[in-house]
Amino acid sequence: MVRILVTDGMEQTAVESLRQAGFEVVEQHYAPEELGEALKNFDIVVVRSATKIRREHIDKALETGRLKLIIRGGVGVDNIDVAYAMENGIQVLNTPNASSASVAELTIAHMLAVARFLHLSNVTMRQGKWDKKNYNGIEINGKTLGLVGFGRIAREVAKRAKALGMKVIYTDIRGKLDDAGEYEYREFEDLLRESDFVSLHCPYSCEYGPVIGKKQLEMMKDGAYLVNLARGGVVDEDALLEALESGKLAGACIDVFEEEPTHNEKLVNHPKVSVSPHIGASTVEAQQRIGAEIVDIIMNYQF
Repeated sequence: MVRILVTDGMEQTAVESLRQAGFEVVEQHYAPEELGEALKNFDIVVVRSATKIRREHIDKALETGRLKLIIRGGVGVDNIDVAYAMENGIQVLNTPNASSASVAELTIAHMLAVARFLHLSNVTMRQGKWDKKNYNGIEINGKTLGLVGFGRIAREVAKRAKALGMKVIYTDIRGKLDDAGEYEYREFEDLLRESDFVSLHCPYSCEYGPVIGKKQLEMMKDGAYLVNLARGGVVDEDALLEALESGKLAGACIDVFEEEPTHNEKLVNHPKVSVSPHIGASTVEAQQRIGAEIVDIIMNYQF
């Protein structure tokens, strides 16, 4: 019987579908020091963002040679040593289509929250304060949104931003894209200078480090907003705090952090920052779609 380890939870309908199809599904989270030993006894492992599968875990799994497939329930695979797994005959797949709408909606929600001080007034009103005069926000209608990366999620953000009256521009490592439709391409630095809101939709690379650091923040408009629902590490958190403290940026929207759970209390508690604990894909609908994609991958995998 094919054994599947689910380490970070999975939508229960999907779990039951796999069990009914004859797979053994074990739902269990392992500490990093225990994970490698556990992987020796499974054919497939399904993870989200909490579990990190590194070289040492893969080496342990190779002792039995049983593990054949790692599935990331979600988009980013930076929590998996993909190259090393593939080199050793272990396939790595993700579910890139499932969470785009949910992440896009949260992106817009964060932008509206920070533009209208909802992130702050939700706290201060519960403290008994009526700080109406301190919450003179801005409309996002008529503002320019710059998207760094123009993949699935960014395109969903673009559609929603356009409906709210924003001008949407994009940059992408692939250059100007033939299928970008009405959205205008900019070189990265030009996008930073032109945008009122800069939203990141690109992966993190250990090789290249942060996409947004002190230099890039200095290029941005005075009073602009930075939005990161992509990956922790894409933004230099110390540089971001400096830009917020100096008044260079009017605000920031952050769902992902360099370390998770984050211990960056200065960033989390900053009055100009709207924060959430990496919940971009945390909707009922997204989890159902992720579960369905995982089931489809496993059912069609050639064992």
